[in-house]
Amino acid sequence: MGNTDVVRWKSTGEVRSLVWEGDDLVDRADGVRRWTSDGVEHPSGCVYAYPFDRAVVSPSGRYTVAYTERGTKALLLDGERIVRELNRSYYHAEDFDYPVALGALSDGREVLAHCPEAYEVIEVEDAATGERLTHGERTPTDIFHSRLAMSPDGKHLLSAGWLWSPFGIAQVYDLERALAEPAVLDDEGLLPWGGLNAEIDAACWLDGDRLAVATGEDAADDDDEGDPATMGPRELGIWSLSERRWLHRHRLELPMGTLVGHGDRVIVLCEYPRLIDVATGAVLAEWPEVGVSPRVGSYGVNHVPTPVAALHPDGSRLAVAQPDAIAILALP
Repeated sequence: MGNTDVVRWKSTGEVRSLVWEGDDLVDRADGVRRWTSDGVEHPSGCVYAYPFDRAVVSPSGRYTVAYTERGTKALLLDGERIVRELNRSYYHAEDFDYPVALGALSDGREVLAHCPEAYEVIEVEDAATGERLTHGERTPTDIFHSRLAMSPDGKHLLSAGWLWSPFGIAQVYDLERALAEPAVLDDEGLLPWGGLNAEIDAACWLDGDRLAVATGEDAADDDDEGDPATMGPRELGIWSLSERRWLHRHRLELPMGTLVGHGDRVIVLCEYPRLIDVATGAVLAEWPEVGVSPRVGSYGVNHVPTPVAALHPDGSRLAVAQPDAIAILALP
């Protein structure tokens, strides 16, 4: 294990979001502010009147949602053109992250998943037309959806939110089935709660089948602690949707904060970045000189912003926002 090279690209102001476009980096929450591959910053020609502080981008790069992480407002954009304004419920909006994701269905259609009317109801819309694709009777449960993410193959939707206590949870939904039966988005989902005995701090996709799940310090039921069939506190687990089981589980001593997954590795962003092998749990590399937010979980009355980072599509580099720069980490 060892550190790899870090290159820093100077920034003239706070970096609020990052996405790779080839070898360039773009902050879509701040118009289209760009750093070219030579590390030179180019200011945006578009300025939003509202103070958006985060953004998500569709797989094609065409659509962006600029949003306020702890607010109710967002914009859906096609390039730099505003398509429409988005909203979420005011209810506890200041206490948990805005639930929104962009993705592409298996037929290639790009869609928006969010909670436009109620915190506990996920809706899916056609990004281009705004047509709601989840029509039908709903039976929501009292779950605060957050940190939505579509699987790379467009077949499943992840929600890493929380229940009132509060207690972090994660759910995975069959997105293709939900388009025919929207109430699927209101049930327990495909990640069985019976296989978990700890609060979920973070989750992310590794590929279309595997999900990385990180648990916190607290057990849900002390009587089940140590049960080999359930995932306990302070563990990193890899769940397979097709096999319906934990492929790997590892005890990790440090909090896991925010996860970024790619293939057989996951990047942990909490205080500083660490690269972990999902099969062994081994830390392959770490960068203590690159500080990031100590944020854990999707909720909290005292808001600690989520780290801003972007993994290059080929998995070779990670860009991490710093106070006055962007750190580019070469992954071993």
